Amino acid sequence: MPSAPDTEKTRAPEPPGSAPVVSVRGLRHSYGRGPDAVTALGPLSLEIPAGEFLVLVGPSGCGKSTLLRLIAGFEHASEGAVEVFGERPEPGGRAGIVFQQPRLFPWRTVGDNIGLALAYAGVPRSERPERVAGLLDRVGLAGTAGRRVWQISGGQQQRVAIARALAGGKRLLLLDEPFAALDALTRERLQEDLRTMSAETGTTAVFVTHSVDEAVFLGSRAIVLTNRPGTVALDLPIGLPRTGAGPDELRGLPAYAALRAEIGTAVREAAG
Repeated sequence: MPSAPDTEKTRAPEPPGSAPVVSVRGLRHSYGRGPDAVTALGPLSLEIPAGEFLVLVGPSGCGKSTLLRLIAGFEHASEGAVEVFGERPEPGGRAGIVFQQPRLFPWRTVGDNIGLALAYAGVPRSERPERVAGLLDRVGLAGTAGRRVWQISGGQQQRVAIARALAGGKRLLLLDEPFAALDALTRERLQEDLRTMSAETGTTAVFVTHSVDEAVFLGSRAIVLTNRPGTVALDLPIGLPRTGAGPDELRGLPAYAALRAEIGTAVREAAG
């Protein structure tokens, strides 16, 4: 994604030793009550420092999306604590959310979809056009603010969803399989763009996926969850270069293949 104007440029890094962006302590989460209760997650504890791109991967039903919803504040943990920037998370708070489907307002323009998020973030009306332009430039959609949602492709709609999630200066991005419904070529292109944006801006991200390759390509860290109830089966730093290497070069590295093999084995074992 191209570099953005000054209003949306790279953020300053967090100071060393700063508090984690996300903290999960002694988490257990269940659905239902009594004999019908099902434990989806836990016990589980983890911290996500500023600037990290954490990928959650594991078998279906292991609790990846549940953990993301807890971090987003859509649900509250049955036991334990989840904190985002030191506070209990609430929907629409300090995290931007991107779902598998873009969930844009089809009757609004591309720019209006982002502008609405800026309005909710308290950005003055006079500043919104410039901020919208900067966000669209960041996700590679410069000049599309006046187009209707139905006039752009599915991949472009997902780019708008990412721009909307970043509106209002969100420093945490939560993505729940955002590229799963896209064709392979569009998915790879968006993976490359998201990876570049993450490296350039230092935005902290939590990304849910079923794809081992996507986990290795995007993440600076990967966590594999076990089958339900989800606990940490593998917590692995991805020590690949975040800048200076193209997608083909990166995927051709011996370390890339080794990481794919290690995470793939962990996922298969976690699935039982």
